[in-house]
Amino acid sequence: MAKVLIVIARPESEKSRTLKVLKVFLDAYVKNHPHDTLEYLDLYKSNFPELDADILSAWDQLGEGTPFSDLSSSQQLKVEEFNASTEQFLAADKLVIANPMWNLMIPTKLKAWIDTIVVAGKTFRYTETAPIALTSGKKAIHIQAAGGKYNNQDFGTQYVKTMLNFIGVESVEKISIEGMDHAPEQAEEIVSNAEDDARRDAKTF
Repeated sequence: MAKVLIVIARPESEKSRTLKVLKVFLDAYVKNHPHDTLEYLDLYKSNFPELDADILSAWDQLGEGTPFSDLSSSQQLKVEEFNASTEQFLAADKLVIANPMWNLMIPTKLKAWIDTIVVAGKTFRYTETAPIALTSGKKAIHIQAAGGKYNNQDFGTQYVKTMLNFIGVESVEKISIEGMDHAPEQAEEIVSNAEDDARRDAKTF
């Protein structure tokens, strides 16, 4: 029985192709893996912590020996939320990441989440020669919608894959929903093909 973490980086919208294909994937996944546990993290429904002055100064103070209880209430809350996200990732066996492409990149909230899982001493460590991953055995599937055609060579796709590989998630599959704005007359067909991909990939993920 696997634990699946579903990271949603798209505000709710009936028009969202990202969320439509995600739903198809998850429906098929549950049908094919009925004993797995699904945990949802909707980045637009939570006050997700971003690296800011509170967190950075808190790390500095903790590194200098300041007790956690002496940090400000804001610092404590943000550090606790940041650490909880790291632990949530570490506890997962599989990751499903769903987002749109915005301005050739992933949404900022997804970048903030990635910052919480790329943590020295937790998910990677430095060595004399190069950083090495500290996680293993996890796999991910990345669902992304984009108006143009990029053949998975866009910055967002490459960034997500690179960062997951960096911390030890070696298997990163991709379901692309691309080209709806480039060819509006083919939009329905593009989404339908992506849904077929989602059903297929859900069986073996």
